[in-house]
Amino acid sequence: MRWKNVKLETVLFVDDERSILSYTSTIFAHKGLNVLTADCAEDALKIVNEQSVAVVVSDNEMPGMRGIELLSRIKEVSPHTVKIMMTASADLATALAAINSGEVFRFVLKPWKKTEMLLAVKDGLRRYRVLQAIKSEDEFILHSLAQTIELKDASTKGHCDRVATLALRIAEALDVPDDVQQEIKYGSWLHDCGKIGVPEAILNAERPLSAEEFKIVMQHPEWGCDVVRKANLSKTVQNIVLHHHERHDGKGYPHRLKGSDIPLEARIVSAADICDALIMDRPYRKGLDNKELIQTLTGMKGKNLDPVLVEVIFGLLALDAGSSLV
Repeated sequence: MRWKNVKLETVLFVDDERSILSYTSTIFAHKGLNVLTADCAEDALKIVNEQSVAVVVSDNEMPGMRGIELLSRIKEVSPHTVKIMMTASADLATALAAINSGEVFRFVLKPWKKTEMLLAVKDGLRRYRVLQAIKSEDEFILHSLAQTIELKDASTKGHCDRVATLALRIAEALDVPDDVQQEIKYGSWLHDCGKIGVPEAILNAERPLSAEEFKIVMQHPEWGCDVVRKANLSKTVQNIVLHHHERHDGKGYPHRLKGSDIPLEARIVSAADICDALIMDRPYRKGLDNKELIQTLTGMKGKNLDPVLVEVIFGLLALDAGSSLV
C-alpha cells in the first residue's frame, strides 16, 4: 500500500493498552506519517489542543473518559480532525450511533486485522484532505462575509482585515500554535458578524445611542456566535465572536467574564479590535497617533484589556518604530 502525502500528516492512536499502541506504531512506521500515541483520553486531548492532527483512532472502553466522549470533545476543538473508533462487538451499537450522529467517521472492530486498520486510516486521511480543500475554499467565503458586514457601516471599511492582521501579530508574539492562529484569523474576520441583525439606522447613527438602542447592539456577539456555531466553525472562532466585547475587569458583555476566564483568542481579538478603532479616523474624530495610542492603552490596562496583551502591543509599536500597527 502506497501513501501519497504532500506534507507530513499526524495520526494519533489512543488506547489504554500500551502493547496495542506499540504494535500500531510499528505497522504505521515508514508510511510518511507523524505517528503519535496516548494511553488516556486526557493526554490525547492535550495533543489535539497543541497541534494539528489529521486522524484520531481511539479505543472506546478506557478507564476514565470513554472514547466516544473523547471524540466528541475533539470535534469541538478540532472539527476537521477525522475520528475513527476501535470497538468490541458488544459495543457495536454505540459505534453505529456515533457514525449516524456525525461524531465518528468509521469504526474498526476489535480484534482488528492489520489490513483493516491500514485501510481505515488511509480512508481517514483522504477524508481529512477533502475537508482541508473545503476549508481553503471556505476562507474566501468567510472573507467575503466579513466584507459584506462592513458594507452596513462605510466607516469600518477594511476593519476586519486590519483586526486580523494585528491579532495575528499579537498571537505570533505569544507563540500561539499555527493552527490556532488560522482560527484567530477567521474569528477576526467574523467577530462582528452578529451586526447583520443590528439595524443600519443604529449602526450609522451620528449621535449617542439611547439605552434601548445600545441593548440591541449588545446582542450582536450572541447573534454572531449562533451564526458561526450553525456553520460548524471551531470553538475558537465561536469564542472570539461571543467574547470579543468582554473586559478584563469583568464589566464587558455579554457574560461579564473577567481576566483569564475570557478565552485567550477572544482577548487577543478584542485588543486588536480596540486598537484599530482608536487609530482609524471617524466622522466625529481623528485617529490617534502612536503616542496618543500608548497613553490611551495604558489607561485601559487591567480595565478594558489584558495588561499582558497591552505590553505585547507596546512591543510591536517599538518594533515598528513609528509606523502603523497594521
